[in-house]
Amino acid sequence: MKKVLLMAVSLVILLALTACGGEEKDTTIKDTIVVAQGADAKSLDPHASNDQPSSRISSQIYDGLVTTDENMNIVPALAESWDQPNSTTTIFHLRKGVKFHNGEELNASDVKFTIEGMLASPQVHHIIEAVDKVEVIDDYTVKIITKEPFGPLLYHLAHTASAILNEKAVTESGEDYGQHPIGTGPYIFVNWDSGDKIVLKANKDYFLGAPKIENVIFRNITEGTNRAISLETGEVDIAYDIEPIDKNQVKDNENLKLVEQESLSMDYIGFNFKKAPFNNKLVRQAIAHAIDVNILIDVVLDGAGTKANSPIGPKVFGYSKDAKSYEYNPELSKKLLVEAGYPNGFKTTIWTNDNPVRLQIATIVQDQLKQIGIDMAVEPVEWGAYLDGTARGDHEMFILGWGTNTADADYGLNALFNTANIGGAGNRSFYSNKDVDKWLDKAKSSINPQERVEIYAKIQDQLMEDLPVDPLFYKTMNAGINKNIKGFKLNPAGHHKIYGVYFDQQK
Repeated sequence: MKKVLLMAVSLVILLALTACGGEEKDTTIKDTIVVAQGADAKSLDPHASNDQPSSRISSQIYDGLVTTDENMNIVPALAESWDQPNSTTTIFHLRKGVKFHNGEELNASDVKFTIEGMLASPQVHHIIEAVDKVEVIDDYTVKIITKEPFGPLLYHLAHTASAILNEKAVTESGEDYGQHPIGTGPYIFVNWDSGDKIVLKANKDYFLGAPKIENVIFRNITEGTNRAISLETGEVDIAYDIEPIDKNQVKDNENLKLVEQESLSMDYIGFNFKKAPFNNKLVRQAIAHAIDVNILIDVVLDGAGTKANSPIGPKVFGYSKDAKSYEYNPELSKKLLVEAGYPNGFKTTIWTNDNPVRLQIATIVQDQLKQIGIDMAVEPVEWGAYLDGTARGDHEMFILGWGTNTADADYGLNALFNTANIGGAGNRSFYSNKDVDKWLDKAKSSINPQERVEIYAKIQDQLMEDLPVDPLFYKTMNAGINKNIKGFKLNPAGHHKIYGVYFDQQK
């Protein structure tokens, strides 16, 4: 009897230990998050490269003077406040006690070093070219002076390329700095296995508080389907840029979630004003009314976009919701062609690069224009030749996109429509309107936000009337995440932050 009782007690203890062991395993704290993106970084020196894969990692390592929140409003970062004593001067007051990852304290000389480095960099000079000089007032106060009043200055300083560098770290590393970055950000660079992964660790002394996740690994998984599979198997926790073909696979998985949000990018069809019949406004408007953009969004993007009514989108400062939208109306298109002197339509060619999405857009538009008598050939052109040819004006129609990454209208409108930027600088429509030029310059040089909004609204009205480009849609960005991931938010510019993300340990 005693032997049986002893065995029973032993069994109870064993079951209890097993249960405790299982419970302990379930509550093990996960301290590493794995993020997959479609390409490896080029450099983690913000002045050496402005590509998105690099910026997505740099934004974890660095901070700027200012940053933007999820609604693209300017908020303090390394500068806790700023004053504008006159229209060309901004004085920034730095946070005290902020440390770079090498232990150096942030001071105004680092800001001066950074801005002057940007001005000397061919890759990012354009972002900060309005700056004339930078003056150090004291260790925690720095003055930035622009050549003329420049309203978008804060948005340009929020760009990832404007991240503040440590002069000592850059100087000591020399040409190798891009492989050994030092910032003030929430994560510290650990190592880079080129072509495979970049490893970061938490900055416990981060001025906004230590990150909730200890380690971050950015994996380079080029194929979209492989990113989705890695997400399903749990090999990665977050996968950026899920392809349309894989979206339902993620949506239908009870352990995964597809996060989507409108981006700052706009795709458009452009017209060459130097060539007939595209120098006729009625022809351009006829084409706009003949394109069913909703079909493009449904078929090409699998619904991942919204119809555009302006060259800039709702998340961009200065966007006008009242700008004209061209609704699908093929009968009106035919009437406009008759009025323009082309009752029987005409033949033309549209250029596109060898991007599969844009080729598909061109093919669908080709069929839609055929319905109103326009015989449009589709001509795919190699990317380098495409840029050179559209800069020269060899094309008639073309498909391209633009991302307003600063979230300010100046960045989205000036390059594409200012006469000064005709050709390779961005204005590939060869559009010139003296009023638009004047308004663009006035809006850029104003430091009154309300005045800028009003001017940009007028510019958008004029552009949608003149139609140098027909804005098609604003793309929707996405990421697939495991459902135990909390706190993750998409950044409209595509530079998603891991700071603030954590694991729900109950899942």
